[in-house]
Amino acid sequence: MSFKIKNNVFWVGKTDWELRKFHGNEYSTHRGSTYNSYLIKEEKTVLIDTVWMPFAKEFVKNLSKEINLDKIDYVIANHAEIDHSGALPELMEHIPNTPIYCTANGVKSLKGHYHKDWNFQVVKTGDTLDLGNEKQLVFVEMKMLHWPDSMACYMTKDNILFSNDAFGQHYATEYMYNDLVDQNELFAECIKYYANILTPFSTFVDKKIKEVLSLNLPIDIIATSHGVIWRDNPTQIVEKYLAWANAYQENQITILYDTMWDGTKRMAEAISKGIVETDKAVNVKLYNIANSDKNDIITEIFKSKTILVGSPTIGGGIISSTAEILEMIKGLRFKNKKAATFGCYGWSGESIKIIKEHLENNGFSIINDGIRALWNPDQESIEKCVEFGKEIANS
Repeated sequence: MSFKIKNNVFWVGKTDWELRKFHGNEYSTHRGSTYNSYLIKEEKTVLIDTVWMPFAKEFVKNLSKEINLDKIDYVIANHAEIDHSGALPELMEHIPNTPIYCTANGVKSLKGHYHKDWNFQVVKTGDTLDLGNEKQLVFVEMKMLHWPDSMACYMTKDNILFSNDAFGQHYATEYMYNDLVDQNELFAECIKYYANILTPFSTFVDKKIKEVLSLNLPIDIIATSHGVIWRDNPTQIVEKYLAWANAYQENQITILYDTMWDGTKRMAEAISKGIVETDKAVNVKLYNIANSDKNDIITEIFKSKTILVGSPTIGGGIISSTAEILEMIKGLRFKNKKAATFGCYGWSGESIKIIKEHLENNGFSIINDGIRALWNPDQESIEKCVEFGKEIANS
């Protein structure tokens, strides 16, 4: 399947309705995804990005129905990650001498993945490629959005920004345009994508977007590599990224916990009660970490001004699901967020100290020393948890 985006620009990608895990098992894709590849048919014919490797043969077969592969003058590799470049080996078997335009880091990544010495043409920000018909592609390096090799390219006159991973989302749809899909679903996937993938690079995001905006390029379409193509007020997603990149938070407190015999769960619920009694406006959400999708949890942390993390003490440490989410938090480098800890114990009770140190070492402002309850919390302990919640709300 292919369709025209604008004038002589066509989508030639793949919609993956069955995808449920991405980056190995690190990212959940409840709504599938798309791998967006674009074909430009001006005086010069250009292919921008390909698709994920499992669909390589299908992609090349379908592409050959759109155009004689020998007529492709240039291939653009905006990003070397295999979900974008995976069909290159199959494609280049047919057109081995066709130049591939990418960044210097792109050459390193592509050679590292495929061990091929294709006809690489290195580009940097401001370099251009003539398409004919008075149109050009202008290249913009997008380092660390989200890999060192990432770049975007802008098509003059048609005013299309081929943004690769930036501004995308994992969202399978046949509508393909931002104005046609369910807006709640779309922006839920957008913020999840940012929270889980781009958060640690927020400084780069802010700087690079402002750099691109300073060029005053008219943007009619943002053609991403995953999910919808932005054609209706396309810069609305750019504005979202600028907000998300600046220590984003909503009026939300998220309580995360795992529990063995429901004692830590009862503490979480009592703490929530105290918060809600004190602050009716704050949005409080509770997640049992073991029973919840970890990427959805990360998204809620991203939205929160404060998080509370709870675990019983087990083997002098913390329960494994809590350890996993703390490890994910470490890599995402959240900013401007507060935290506190809680948990049950039977002997030594180290869990709240371990969690507190982890959060403190990873940029969270710790509200207090946390709260713990011996064995299964009795009514007095529950009342202390309610008071603890009130303290959190007032903090």
